[in-house]
Amino acid sequence: MLERLQRLEENVVQLRRFRETYSEEDVRRDRHLEWALRYGLLEAIQIVIDVSCYLVSRDNLGVPSSYRDCIELLWRAGYISDSLAEVLLGMVGLRNILVHEYIRVDVRRLYGLLDKLDDFKTFAREISFYLKER
Repeated sequence: MLERLQRLEENVVQLRRFRETYSEEDVRRDRHLEWALRYGLLEAIQIVIDVSCYLVSRDNLGVPSSYRDCIELLWRAGYISDSLAEVLLGMVGLRNILVHEYIRVDVRRLYGLLDKLDDFKTFAREISFYLKER
């Protein structure tokens, strides 16, 4: 799982580079860029979910019935802070929208998430201790 956190850090680097290279208007005009942004965010969010559910299972923190439950169980066990849990729960919702396309995602909203990439780094920092523990 530490390799997954490394992959998450690599994704954050690529997403930062994307932000520096392309404007929101570039992404609006080019479906390929929109796809790249969607995929980059989706993969980063999925890594957060995978690591969270792994820890819940490994440490026997409860029986989750959804990805959202994995985040909540980590939070209840004190593995992640209140503020991070709130952010991650939002990410799970976005992941579901991106995967299932319940609604069309606003490019402005997606692009705006590039200003919040530190949330992924916060997750890696808060959770890495628990991954190294065993």
